[in-house]
Amino acid sequence: MNYVDGFICAVPNGNKDAYTEHAKKIAALFKEYGALSVVDAWGDDVPEGKLTSFPMAVKREADESVVFSWVMWPSKQARDDGWKKLMQDPRMSSPDNVPPFDGKRIIYGGFQIISEA
Repeated sequence: MNYVDGFICAVPNGNKDAYTEHAKKIAALFKEYGALSVVDAWGDDVPEGKLTSFPMAVKREADESVVFSWVMWPSKQARDDGWKKLMQDPRMSSPDNVPPFDGKRIIYGGFQIISEA
């Protein structure tokens, strides 16, 4: 069954175009190394919570939006192999590949799909 990497981050609203370009470059690399699909979604209706929420999780500031992204892989093994290759690819650490957001506030993880409709 497929495997998913999920990401949530806060991006300054003024960096939306820069983020979109960055996301396109990164998506191409993920797909080059075996990802089936890459989705980046700009927050449109992301409410503040009282106990937990996406904005709270990434410490979103007033001039930022939450971005929710995921990468679909054919399997966990394909994901593990793809990430290993990605981290060795010099394009990932290129000065042209600096994310337009605070990487210290990104949340990410790998997930086994247990249900899909």
